[in-house]
Amino acid sequence: MFKGSMVAIVTPFLNGKVDEKRLRSLVEFHIKNKTSAIVPCGTTGESATLSWAEHERVIEVVIEAAEKRIPVIAGTGSNSTEEAVMLTKQAAKSGADASLHVAPYYNRPTQRGLYLHFKAVSECAEIPVILYNIASRTGVNIEPETIAKLASDCKNIVGVKEASGSLEQMSRIKAICPPEFALISGDDSLTLPVLAIGGTGVISVVANIVPRDVANMIEAFEKGDLKKAQSLHYKLLPLIKAMFIETNPIPVKTAMGLLKLCEPSLRLPMCEMAADNAEKLKKALKEYGLL
Repeated sequence: MFKGSMVAIVTPFLNGKVDEKRLRSLVEFHIKNKTSAIVPCGTTGESATLSWAEHERVIEVVIEAAEKRIPVIAGTGSNSTEEAVMLTKQAAKSGADASLHVAPYYNRPTQRGLYLHFKAVSECAEIPVILYNIASRTGVNIEPETIAKLASDCKNIVGVKEASGSLEQMSRIKAICPPEFALISGDDSLTLPVLAIGGTGVISVVANIVPRDVANMIEAFEKGDLKKAQSLHYKLLPLIKAMFIETNPIPVKTAMGLLKLCEPSLRLPMCEMAADNAEKLKKALKEYGLL
């Protein structure tokens, strides 16, 4: 369930509201283009600016549209343990296959606090739980030893989306966690290296616009065709770089607007790209052959 190209799907807006029709069409787009799983309400889905009702509805719409054809991993993390539990219970009730939990942000808990937070979530969750480690966003790093203890003590904590940027840290996670524990790349540029150290796939931003290429790269690696995997890795790198010219999801949503995949609407404090960066993005899309 937790392998291959898993997309951190954007939340499309129209006239300030969630565009459910477009969201359903994006799910179809991904299923047709070999995406392995869909992750709604993550960072890329602008979860921080969704109301609770919108958060629940986006997850419901994705589950309905997916129709069990591919797994839905609902983003239900929070810096409030009580809220994370509530969102996870609702996602499970709606039919989500798993939940993704970002480390509590801003309040910067200790490693013990992180352990107790995720343990509390796991005890209330009726679905598998994937941790999400991204200290650049949250201000706190989930140490490998904490992840290993959670994997050992909480049987439904089954993997981690690792966006620390440290292959050394990811290697430690792989070395000390159970063999079946899923190490998932949280950085598109590191997907191939993470696969090489035993990772299972990626929760991807760039797959919002080129899902088939990301899926093909992982498939090639799994089949032992390293030359093809490397070729796709290097093809993707300039486009991946362009996806982070400004804070995610500003560039990817702008790109999706240019490609007519959805309206490029963002919610404040996310705002329209600076003109010079927008030109760099257009250049990257043209060089990739998308425009």
